[in-house]
Amino acid sequence: MTPATCRYQPTCSHYAKEALEVHGFFKGGWLAIKRIFSCHPWGGSGFDPVPGKDDN
Repeated sequence: MTPATCRYQPTCSHYAKEALEVHGFFKGGWLAIKRIFSCHPWGGSGFDPVPGKDDN
């Protein structure tokens, strides 16, 4: 009934889960925190996948 409000695909919670699974606690946690802090009216939007292990 209401429009989607998440600016990114995948959502921040899915991004954080995948980042932790792929990169572990420290780097995955850092990526999740950066993603959450970029979610504001002047931040980005659209498709933003978790970088792979080789994509430093």
